[in-house]
Amino acid sequence: MKNYHILWIALLLLGCNTSEEQKSKTPEVTTKIEQVKTPAIDLEQANRLAQLPIHCIQTEYPNKLNQTIGSDADLQSPQDLHPTFYGCFDWHSAVHGHWSLVSLLKQFPDLDTADAAKKMLLENMSKANIEAEVAYFFGKYNTTYERTYGWAWLLKLAEELHTWDDPIARELEANLQPLTDLIVSKYLEFLPKLNYPIRVGEHPNTAFGLSFAYDYAKTLRHKELQDVIEQRAKDFYNQDQGCPLTWEPSGFDFLSPCFEEAALMKRVLPIEDFKIWLNDFLPQLKDQNFSLDTGKVSDRTDGKLVHLDGVNFSRAWSLNEIARDLPEYAHLKTIANQHINYSLPSIVGDSYEGGHWLGSFAIYALNSVERD
Repeated sequence: MKNYHILWIALLLLGCNTSEEQKSKTPEVTTKIEQVKTPAIDLEQANRLAQLPIHCIQTEYPNKLNQTIGSDADLQSPQDLHPTFYGCFDWHSAVHGHWSLVSLLKQFPDLDTADAAKKMLLENMSKANIEAEVAYFFGKYNTTYERTYGWAWLLKLAEELHTWDDPIARELEANLQPLTDLIVSKYLEFLPKLNYPIRVGEHPNTAFGLSFAYDYAKTLRHKELQDVIEQRAKDFYNQDQGCPLTWEPSGFDFLSPCFEEAALMKRVLPIEDFKIWLNDFLPQLKDQNFSLDTGKVSDRTDGKLVHLDGVNFSRAWSLNEIARDLPEYAHLKTIANQHINYSLPSIVGDSYEGGHWLGSFAIYALNSVERD
């Protein structure tokens, strides 16, 4: 019996030693993050992208009015109905076409088309034209017009003007102010009544609409709007877990529902609370080997299918927002770069179906890339 115990102990020690030897021989798994070109917005790129809004903000047709007809009096031309934002196929694209020019002029005063761009902005955004835009929202059937996608871009335009240090910006900001104030009041009226967030990948997406409005509120120090957005974001999303990222993108998405929500919560939560929330919402993002295929566009002459270029830009700016100041998520910036690099080469010189709006998405995505 004594010999049996000695044999058992010897075998146990041998097993331990063998296990330790195997561990020592097992190669360490190292993470290799693929390096991709970091896209940048420089003067050359800015001149290229400026072609898109220059060629559309005063192009009236084709046009999609998205209006409810109350009587024959509503059957007017796009420019008669919307003397400022009549171009670029639809109202919201016209709004962010104007934002594109302001953003590029602010960053690159020596833009090749600077004089033409400023002339167009002053013509379109005159005091009288903005007053007509305000009046449109008081029509019987127009109170919810462009809620909330167009509203969000209008506040993004107002924010960009406010932060542009140029005399022309002061004139444009003053002219736009009545419409800006109206849109702020519409947010304040609407958000307390919205019981459930809208999670689609197109225009009504609540998280996107709140993010841009929140940026405006913080920059302009509009505490009432900031407070209501913070509260509503927490009401809508604080308990969310396990966002179904594999469901994205759906066929016509130009916004990423999961990432837009995460980017909003990054804005409104304290950083430590956000990290806990994100780990429940998208736990896979922490994996250094996390990867994500770009949205593939099969036909850029199809106004809906070309939306997938937009989802690539939306993912990029959202991932960059999530990763900002969080070193453990820095690998997400590579994925953002991959998405920008896929869609950026195709949007200039392509069909009007994408050209009338994608420039704004590209510029906003490029602006989200951290520069050295």
